[in-house]
Amino acid sequence: MSDVAVRYPIPGLVRSLDVTAKSLLVLLLALALAYPELGHMQDKAAGLRAVSYPMLAFTVPAIWYLYWRDRASFPWLADLLVTITCFTDTLGNRMDLYDTVVWFDDWMHFMNTGLLAAAVILLTLPRTSSFAATLERALAFGVTAAVAWELAEYFAFISKSAERHSAYTDTLGDLALGSLGAVLAAIVIHASWRRGHLRTVAPQLEARAAAR
Repeated sequence: MSDVAVRYPIPGLVRSLDVTAKSLLVLLLALALAYPELGHMQDKAAGLRAVSYPMLAFTVPAIWYLYWRDRASFPWLADLLVTITCFTDTLGNRMDLYDTVVWFDDWMHFMNTGLLAAAVILLTLPRTSSFAATLERALAFGVTAAVAWELAEYFAFISKSAERHSAYTDTLGDLALGSLGAVLAAIVIHASWRRGHLRTVAPQLEARAAAR
């Protein structure tokens, strides 16, 4: 049986935040690429960020357009969560928070891994999923993403800096914080589902359930 299209009203605030974050992200990356010293991205792989962050920020729209647009509403909340991870890292560098606020790097690993894990859960699991399944999906993605980020950081700029001598301890801490962020994402989303919230953020899954 074919999928039943499910359409929900467009969330005005979430859409506005998403579009604004994407626009500012592109602007900040362009400025950082043109003037890396002003964006505090010297020796921090400004070019790599300028390429990879827009790709990541526009992944959900691309997938939706290619595979979901005929049978699903656009997943604005999940897309916003992905965009925030790229935007906050770029903004944090622009404001030099990584070098001036001791705990900022730790917070970013915790928060952004959690946000990405939350987006993956919303995009790939129906709200009827058990907590075990939700936690499994969050950790599977979150830990993998945290490891991938640490590898990218190391080869992009840490391996060439004085930080490489203390990178082991920092990496273990970042991996632990990313994992905790993913766990928190699973807890929050599953609790929200149980309370009847987040009912319109992944309509493609509702469509499949309705078609059965």
